Amino acid sequence: MNIVYKLAIRNLKQNKRRTLVTIIGVIISVAMVTAVATLVFSFSDLMIRQTIADSGEWHVQYQDVTKEQLAAIQADEATKTVAITRDLGYAPLEGGQNPNKPYLFIKEYDAQGFTQFQVELSKGRLPRTDKEVVISEPVATNAKVKYEIGDRLTLRIGERFEQGGDHPLDQTEPLRREDGTLTETLQHIKTKDYTVVGYIKRPVWETAWAPGYTMISYVDENFIGSTDHVNAAVVLQKIKPSLFAHAENVAKRNDIESVQYNNDLLHYYGLSKNKESYSMMYSLSAILMAVIMIGSVSLIYNAFAISVSERSRHLGMLASVGATRRQKRNSVLFESVIIGLISIPIGILCGLAGIGITFWFMNPMIEGALWSSEKLTVIVTPLSLLIACVVSMLTIFISTYLPAIKASKVSAMDAIRQTSDVKLTAKAVKTSRLIRKFFGIEAEIGLKNLKRNKRRYHAIVFSLVISIVLFLTVSFFTAGMKQSLELSQEGVNYDIQVSYSDGKRIDDRLLQSIVSLHGVTEYNLIQELYKQAWVDEAYIAEELQEMVKKDKSLLQDGKYPYEIKIHALDDLSLQAYANAVGANYEQLRDPDHPAAIVMDTIRYQDMDAGKYVQTKAVYTNVGQNFELTNSYKDNAEETKVSRVTVAALTDQAPMGMSGAGVGGLNMIVSERIMDRLADDEELANLQTYLYLKSTEPMRTQQEIEEMFETNLNVYNVYQSRKSEEQQILLTAVFSYGFIVLISAISIANIFNTISTGLSLRKREIAMLKSVGMTPKGFTKMMNYESIFYGVKSLVFGLPVSFAVMILMYRSFANRFSYGFTVPWLSVLSVVVAVFVIVVSAIIFSSRKLKKENIIDALKQENI
Repeated sequence: MNIVYKLAIRNLKQNKRRTLVTIIGVIISVAMVTAVATLVFSFSDLMIRQTIADSGEWHVQYQDVTKEQLAAIQADEATKTVAITRDLGYAPLEGGQNPNKPYLFIKEYDAQGFTQFQVELSKGRLPRTDKEVVISEPVATNAKVKYEIGDRLTLRIGERFEQGGDHPLDQTEPLRREDGTLTETLQHIKTKDYTVVGYIKRPVWETAWAPGYTMISYVDENFIGSTDHVNAAVVLQKIKPSLFAHAENVAKRNDIESVQYNNDLLHYYGLSKNKESYSMMYSLSAILMAVIMIGSVSLIYNAFAISVSERSRHLGMLASVGATRRQKRNSVLFESVIIGLISIPIGILCGLAGIGITFWFMNPMIEGALWSSEKLTVIVTPLSLLIACVVSMLTIFISTYLPAIKASKVSAMDAIRQTSDVKLTAKAVKTSRLIRKFFGIEAEIGLKNLKRNKRRYHAIVFSLVISIVLFLTVSFFTAGMKQSLELSQEGVNYDIQVSYSDGKRIDDRLLQSIVSLHGVTEYNLIQELYKQAWVDEAYIAEELQEMVKKDKSLLQDGKYPYEIKIHALDDLSLQAYANAVGANYEQLRDPDHPAAIVMDTIRYQDMDAGKYVQTKAVYTNVGQNFELTNSYKDNAEETKVSRVTVAALTDQAPMGMSGAGVGGLNMIVSERIMDRLADDEELANLQTYLYLKSTEPMRTQQEIEEMFETNLNVYNVYQSRKSEEQQILLTAVFSYGFIVLISAISIANIFNTISTGLSLRKREIAMLKSVGMTPKGFTKMMNYESIFYGVKSLVFGLPVSFAVMILMYRSFANRFSYGFTVPWLSVLSVVVAVFVIVVSAIIFSSRKLKKENIIDALKQENI
């Protein structure tokens, strides 16, 4: 080891405090990068495991393939395993007591299929031949049909066809019924004998409105005939972006007509067939990684920049005895290597430990709130560690390279005399006379000090600017992620929907029977009525305005016909909803002056543009009126016109209400107003829906079905709701956890820079005290310096933050369309936090300086 490196090590040992501060700064930076990388991999792993538990493990499914096509799929180099499945069809369930599920649905799996599709056996064993079958438990508990293991069944299996339909109906299609009579038939019937060998739990993929109870049999690849067709669910060797193109090529080469992808699962691998989604993911990732890198570089750069500033006299002395520029530069770089070797392993361990503790606290919340069967675990992969190491080393190199170059260029005389950092010309330290006049001599001295130590001043302001940008952009990113996720979801905010298929109204007797069931925690009864309103062109949605520009015939007398969907809530539900959206409940109950809450914001998926859109449904204000007419009557003279006043505008939908599309509008009224708006014919045909939330949705569904109400449909959608809430919660936890990390590194950055900067000013402050500055004057000077730091950082930080927000918004716009909104609450928080943090850092750092002996401080050179 040469003498320059030995001196660098000795310098680190002599200046222990400064070395420790630098190491801590690097550890925080490395820990943050490690935590972010681990968070991404761990959350992806959780959602992958949960999705597999819910819907099975498969990536690509080739449908209706022959035996030859199946062999080609199995022989494909990308294929890892293949599960063979087949839907045989439906058989009438003899003796079934649930009129909404009159069938048995027979499905076949091979041995691999039973593994991949999470078939949960509760009694007996799984089928081993195509003559054996397992039955789902609801056949006994819900349909009240008892089968024993060993029973022999003869089933007439066919396909469901709607009257006049030319394609078969599957399990996702509800029962076709009208006025209590089935309007569907079974066709292509075949008779097959089975032996019951076991019972299984109800499959997760069987929807609540499925018309058949699941029965699963066995399909053997060796007995598939040349004319038989099956489905091949493939697990791939490697999950990579090219899988979509590869699957399409396999299908094309083998004349396979239909290919499906497990988009829910592939999404958590970071893959999407949608180009807009890819564009959004990559652009957002690039912006976010740049923000993290800049924050880390700022933290470490300031530590090394101040270190070099302090060591400038030491480096000057080296130059005076013959050290070359290269040797001085290498001295600083060698110092960064030593600090990196110490800090990176500790930072990685701290990041993993922090994430582990976070997950330990989060798991009970996730399991309790979302019925999740999986737990968050810390996933440490070679790739995540590699990312953490590479980013950390790159950050340290960038952070130290510039100070190293600066150190190599300082001349020996300038370094020894300390003239490179301090500017003493009158022009350089000139301040406005107004500063002394309004704020006093202390403020002027503080401002002059900032000007004469420009490098240190700029370093602190840069730290603050970076901290502001980090916090605001991450806050904006998390808000955008949540809004985008909510846009992409179906908006299911209930567990069970109950309604009559023949349009009959739910009476008070049935309502009380249902809402009093065990487990029901909340309910909403909604009556629906359709009307029409002619809206002036100036107030219609932007999308409609674009359509009108192309086709003026859409207007009549300058007005566009809106489809109005009126929803009436019962008094209790309406009062709670009115309070939530800020409407006057009493105004909504006055039949002489009809008023409604209007949902003026809609969310929908634009299939042509491949985007999820949030937009204004109509441009109106509270107090304006809509004139409603009956949309099904063509003769205007016969049409009853009703005037409705806008009582409140909102984007919040009551439980169970579905959003309107472009050209539609939702209005929420009281039952009294509904009676006033609807004529006798409409009142007789009002459709009512009951929406429920339950702590035990499956049990509640069973209890409602066991009431055996004719034509009563029960749709259980808690699985969909659970999935939506799970994704939103995990996104929120990830996002706000990230904000905490960003806040921590920002605060550490500011404290490190200010405290180190003040420590380097010991001699200067001691000199001011020696010429008469009082403790009160010193405190006043420090306060004004903190104000100058805060104001200057906000002047630069806020515009830069807004610019990055716009870039992120444009990235989101590749897939989601909604209005750009400034997070004013976050901005206000940043303004307050900047001054609080700066003042705190200065108070904390200057507390020790107040106790310093003036003579000792004037003599001191190292910290």
